[in-house]
Amino acid sequence: MRFRHPDGSTVHLAYCTNVHPAESLDGVLAQLRDHCEPVRRRLGRDRLGIGLWLARDAAHALAGDPVALRGLRSELDRRGLEVVTLNGFPYEGFGAEEVKYRVYRPDWADPERLEHTTFLARVLAGLLPEDVAEGSISTLPLAWRTAYDDARADKARAALVTLAERLDALEELTGKSIRIALEPEPGCVVETTADAIAPLTEIGHDRIGVCVDACHLATSFEDPETALAALDAAGVPVVKSQLSAALHAEQPHLPRVREALAAFAEPRFLHQTRTATAAGLRGTDDLGEALAGDTLPDAAPWRAHFHVPLHAAPAAPLTSTLPVLEDVLARLVGGPHPLTRHLEVETYTWQALPPGLRPHTRAQLVDGIAAELTLARDLLTGLGLKELP
Repeated sequence: MRFRHPDGSTVHLAYCTNVHPAESLDGVLAQLRDHCEPVRRRLGRDRLGIGLWLARDAAHALAGDPVALRGLRSELDRRGLEVVTLNGFPYEGFGAEEVKYRVYRPDWADPERLEHTTFLARVLAGLLPEDVAEGSISTLPLAWRTAYDDARADKARAALVTLAERLDALEELTGKSIRIALEPEPGCVVETTADAIAPLTEIGHDRIGVCVDACHLATSFEDPETALAALDAAGVPVVKSQLSAALHAEQPHLPRVREALAAFAEPRFLHQTRTATAAGLRGTDDLGEALAGDTLPDAAPWRAHFHVPLHAAPAAPLTSTLPVLEDVLARLVGGPHPLTRHLEVETYTWQALPPGLRPHTRAQLVDGIAAELTLARDLLTGLGLKELP
């Protein structure tokens, strides 16, 4: 979906396909047929943007086969779909029964991450619409925080510098500019937008910036105004933003609130949980850990890294951080000029929701994704952007 900003520039809105992951190119093509095109039709749109997730095998196959890449481009066109952004965070196995810490491997100190992201950039350059010159790829924020020492930090920095040089060469070859966005996430080396400033300033290349994920920002209790102002002051570009909402519990000390939270403690994904105390941010690596005993102080609200549907906050006594997303979006695209032009709805947890909230048919999932995009569209038009055909 495309929107005209009051300054005349185009802002792109997509939804991320990691909600129905596939490991192979055949699986990606099935996604387009079974999910993406039906969402477009449900919205009554001639064109729909998707934030494509390509697992290692699919990305490598496309990067090494120009015929296959042209075939994917043709299939996107045929189904009324377009791609300006990729989600390069998960490497493979995102549809596994248990993902948890695996999603952070390989990290940026491992050569496989540089190779994979280089392949993704080549693929994206071949998928961008003819009238779009710039693409974006979100990626993990360097590494998970443990076992990350100075030596690994040096390797990660060198890998990102090499990637920036490769992206320069790719633009010279194709005329398409691809930029990379580190996505701050709780528990990682770069947990917050503030954590991103030092390593990105050290790299000092405008091809490498930040992906502001509103769920992650809210989970870490970052203030949107402070966070975005600091990035701007440091000259760190917001390459992309993921429109998402976290799980919020206002009174986690109450038994009924803990019972409600326990329904979201599931075995597939990691749900880092945080609370803001007078001594600073406190947290656990997973929601189940937070609920077990007195590990996490419960005198103040908790927020969990659980991407809940934008249009459907959990029932009381829980809610979502949708107001944080609204604040983020207003600051990103509500001003005289957009701070980013790539927006992506990313609710990959539909099948991890409590059984009573998750979709049980393909049609129900299509309805849910369409409802999220409708809410995002309404937020954008409410900020003065005009939806384009």
